[in-house]
Amino acid sequence: MEVFNKILGYLLFRKKSADAPSSINLNIMHGINRISIFMFLICLILLAVKLLNR
Repeated sequence: MEVFNKILGYLLFRKKSADAPSSINLNIMHGINRISIFMFLICLILLAVKLLNR
C-alpha cells in the first residue's frame, strides 16, 4: 500500500519544500514523468481489462 501512496503523492500536486531547487528544466522533467506514469497506469488498467474479458 505504501507504493500506491508514493505514486499518488508524486502524481498529485503537493507543496514543495522551501529547500527544493526550482528551475524550468526541473519542472518540465517532473511534468514529463507525471505524463509517463499516467500513461503506464492507464495501459496496465487496459491490459487487466482485456485479460479479464477473455
